[in-house]
Formats: sequence, structure tokens, C-alpha cells
Amino acid sequence: MKLTIAPDSTLREALSESRGWYGRISHWVWLVWLVWLLGPVFFVRDGTFPHWEFATAASVPVFLVLYVAAQICSRRYLMWYALAVAGLCFAVTPYNPFAQTYIIYACALASAWNNPRKSAALVLVVVAAYSVQWLALGYPWESMLNAWILCPIIAGLIITERIQRHHRAELRLSQDEVRRLAARAERERIGRDLHDLLGHTLSLVALKSELAGRLIERDPVAARHEIDEVARVARDALAQVRSAVSGIRAAALVSELASARLLLETAGVQMEYWTDADKLPSNAETCLALVLREAVTNIQRHARANRVEVTVIAGNERVVMRIRDDGRGGVNARGNGLTGMRERIAACGGALVIESPRGRGTAIEVTMPLPDAPRKRDEQQPAAGVVVPLVRPAGSRA
Repeated sequence: MKLTIAPDSTLREALSESRGWYGRISHWVWLVWLVWLLGPVFFVRDGTFPHWEFATAASVPVFLVLYVAAQICSRRYLMWYALAVAGLCFAVTPYNPFAQTYIIYACALASAWNNPRKSAALVLVVVAAYSVQWLALGYPWESMLNAWILCPIIAGLIITERIQRHHRAELRLSQDEVRRLAARAERERIGRDLHDLLGHTLSLVALKSELAGRLIERDPVAARHEIDEVARVARDALAQVRSAVSGIRAAALVSELASARLLLETAGVQMEYWTDADKLPSNAETCLALVLREAVTNIQRHARANRVEVTVIAGNERVVMRIRDDGRGGVNARGNGLTGMRERIAACGGALVIESPRGRGTAIEVTMPLPDAPRKRDEQQPAAGVVVPLVRPAGSRA
């Protein structure tokens, strides 16, 4: 029989969202704590629990079936699996007090239930009920402190992680909505601009053409003048359309910095940026924005970084952008993304330098000349392997 993993199960969530191998197998690593069921071997010497081996051995397969089913089922059913594991704990505890281990698993399953408040309440009810049984069996109350300490801590960690995951999902949805609204507003703006630009121009071309058609037999000179006017208006319209398209294609560096920060913060990476490049030529700004986008995408996917710093400094002759992360480094300088960066920067007359020692993060420096600036020969190409240290003015934060 083939096991089906529910789309909203804890296992599916771990497989789809975890960035590391441990996160994908952590649910199964936790099973190592079943070793505490063997506690009577090490801590009970007087034969107080003579048949604990049989009860414990019979309970373990039942627990494993419940545990696996709980990992692959829909979250709305987790309460029942948590209660089933708790019931197993109640059944085995009279024979083996170290079956208290099961109550911790039950609380962990209850914490992953749909509603965080109901999950917390269920954990308290389960632990309280188990405490009543524990005391009724005459076991020392001090041994029950383990459950009262571990269960709330584990439940709190799981519930907190679920709340943070929910907030991250809401943040991603809000970012998608902002992008959608921005794209819609941009389409509307483009439509208005083209309507205002081409509507008037094409109306004028139509009127001039009709007038030239009426004058071509009566007054050829005037008709030729009108045709020349049509050509002039068409050339002006073509220049305006090209200018509008250039503006549409241009990517604003400031907006790209803000977008990059949102993307990295969604992935749990802190980003700080600083720029003094208020006004740059559109081609230089677009190139830097696209390079920044590619670099941030690579950091989010591969770097495993905790912190990223970006600075953009514009001088009289050139603009320099530095991107540094504290990730695992070891970037392949011949990768497709970096090759695309180099080609794009080279097309604008700039240069790219990358420092990426393994285990010490990656630093990228982009140097681009500004138009109409006298460039010195020794400034056209930075020395290979040299990266200027990242320096931000004191107190500057994004």
C-alpha cells in the first residue's frame, strides 16, 4: 500500500520549506529519544516493575505507526493522534514509569495542530491528566517535573515556529500583491502615456495626410510641405516612443535595493544597504540593478548567509557597487549567473571582481565608468583578486 502525504502535513512542510538536510529528517531524528523507554535497565534495580519489557516492547510498534501516520496526515487530524499517543502513555506507565517519554511526543504532536491556542490548551490538559495518573500510581511527584518543564518548552518552540512560518507566508503574499499592484499601475501608466503620445501624433498624421491628398493636384508645393510635416511628426513620435520604451525598460536601483531586502528578510537573511548615487544614467542604473538582482537571487538560493551588506558609491568618473555576504563562499566564477553579470557589465564598459574564499563568504565589486567622464587607464580595470573593503558611514542603515 502506497503512503499518501497530505499537502498540509508536517512532513510535506518540512520537505518543501527546509533549507538544510537536517530539517528534512529532523522528524525522524527525534525518535532517538525512545531510548529513554529503557530506563528501568539503568535506574531500577529492585525488580519493582517485573514485566516492563513486555509492555514496552508491545507499545513501541504501536507508537511508531501512530507517529508516522501523524507526520503524513492533514494537520486537522493531529489532535486525535496526539490523544492516541497520550493514551498509549497512560496504558504503559503502570508497567514502566519511563513511558513518560510518550507524553512528550504527544505534546509535540499536539503543538503542530491547526490552532496555536487550542494546541497550547491541549498540551496543558494532557500533561495535567498525566500528572493525576502519575500521582495516583504513587510515583514521586519530583519525577513529574520533567514533563512540566520539557512539554511547555517543546510546545512553545513548535508553536512559535508555526506562527513565524505563518507570518512569513503572509509576507510573501503581501509582496506578491504589491508586485501585482505595481505591475498593474505600471501597465496603466504605460497605456496612458502611449495614448497621450500616440493619440495626438496619429491624429495629426491623419489630418496632414488627408490635407496633402486634397492639395496634391491643386497645389503640389503645399502638398509636399504637408508631406514633409507628416515625416517630421512621425520622426518626433518615433523618438518619443523610443524614449518612453527606455524609461519602461530601466530598472530603478533604489527600488531594486528595497525589493532585495524584502526577498532576503523573507528568507531570514539580514540586509543593510547604503547609497549616495541619487542620479545615475539610465543605462548604468539599469545595469547595476540587474546585477544586484542576480547577486541577491544567488545569495538567497545558495549562500546560506545570515547577513548581507550592499553599498553604492558614485564619484565624478565612476560608480562602484559592492555586495558582501557571510555565507559559505566557494562561488564558481564560471557559473551562468556570474557569466551573465560579466557580459552585462562589460557591455557598459565596466568590470567585475569577485572574492569568494570557501567558508568566508563572497564579496562582489562592480565598477562602471560614468558617461562623459575622463577615464584613466589604470582605473579602467581593477587588479585581479582585489576587493576594496566595504565601508559604510557611521549610523547609516537602510
